[in-house]
This record gives sequence, C-alpha cells and structure tokens, in this order.
Amino acid sequence: MKNKLIIFYGIRFYDYPFVELINKINKGGYLVAPAASSLSQIIKNKDHLKALKKASIAILDSGFFCILLFILKGISVKKNSGFLFMKNFLNYKYAKNKKILCVDPSSKDSLINQSFLRKNKFTQVKSYIAPKYRNGNVKDVKLCKLVNLYKPKYILINIGGGVQEKLALYISQQSKHNPASLCLGAAIGFYTGSQAPINSLLDRLYLGWLMRVIYNPVIFIPRIVQSIYLTRLFFKKEAFK
Repeated sequence: MKNKLIIFYGIRFYDYPFVELINKINKGGYLVAPAASSLSQIIKNKDHLKALKKASIAILDSGFFCILLFILKGISVKKNSGFLFMKNFLNYKYAKNKKILCVDPSSKDSLINQSFLRKNKFTQVKSYIAPKYRNGNVKDVKLCKLVNLYKPKYILINIGGGVQEKLALYISQQSKHNPASLCLGAAIGFYTGSQAPINSLLDRLYLGWLMRVIYNPVIFIPRIVQSIYLTRLFFKKEAFK
C-alpha cells in the first residue's frame, strides 16, 4: 500500500505506517487523532479547526471517517486509531529513555499513567495536572514554564478532544525546543484500565465506539449521534481542496 495524504478542510491526514509517522513527529510539532464527533463540528468551531490544520500530523482515528472516505470518495485508507498509535508507542524502544511529560486531567490519572509508563520501561516520566480550561482559553503559562524547564522529548496530552489540540498548538508556539506532542486523549486509558476495555480485535473491526457506548452511554451516545453530521461535510466544495 502506498502512503497517502488526505487533506480534509485543510487538515493533513497521513495514511502512513507508525515508523514513518513517529519519524516525522520526532522533528517536533504535534500529532492529532480527531474523532468523528469532533470533526463534525469543525465548521462551527473555528479555533479547533485552526489547531487541527496547524498540526504536523493527523492520524485516521475515526473508523466512520475512513468508511465515508471509501463510500463517498473512493479513497481506501487504513484506520490508524489513537489506540493503535499508543500501542506502537509503548513498544517504541527509542522513546524509553527520553523525557516524557504527561498532561493529565486529574491527580488520579496522573498516578495511574506515571505508574503504567514506568512499568513499561519509560525511565523519565513527569506529569502535569491540567486545570479546567474555561471558554476555550488554553493559555497555560505554568505548563509552558515546565515544558521549557524540563525539556521533554514527548508530551502526552491525555485530556479531552477539542481542548488538547488547541493546547498542543499553544505549546508549540511557546516552547523553546520544539517537543513532539501527541494528542491521543483517552488512548492511554485503554491500556491502564481507566477507559473502556478496548482490545486490538475490536479496534481492527471498527468497534471501539461500541465498547465506549456500553462503558459510558451518557457521554458517548450523544457523540455517536453528533458524528452522523460528519457526512454532510463531505459534500461541501471546500472539503477536499
């Protein structure tokens, strides 16, 4: 399969294998893995769209997006979810002795994630507990001071979609050494057990969404409904310019 670059509303989706993706992001910048529910709102949320467009790499996290590409545009791609990217990253030997900074949503997640990464032989791990960013304002001077002092090679941003991408853009603009930020949201939680029990087979069969609905229907049923609106974006003239 040849590598493909799909540009959707200016967002650069790379249908590349992990090795090429990680080599590219190792140069700095940030990687995003937008869900279908998030993509369905990009016309309304200009700041989010800007952050997605500025990303160095977008990966094909959404199975629904991949299906729409094939049915409506005849473009065949291989889904590369945040779950799969995290799996490959956990096995990526180069990163084991590099400085890692986790941006976590709570102290509980911080302890779980640090412990998990150390058990997986990551030797230099710090955590920053993100505040509740209000009204889309992600300017975080305290975080940027930590980034510039600690100089992590990788920043794992483990907070919600729509916010993490804007935070990664802010970090990239403020950091002095250009770290590689990975906006993978809940992906690490699939491995620590703090999120829905997704496995490689479910991910391969595009059924990760189903497990998340079963695990937390109150949050994820509305997101599934919202995802349907992604279809109409495919028919706009500016979609694939």
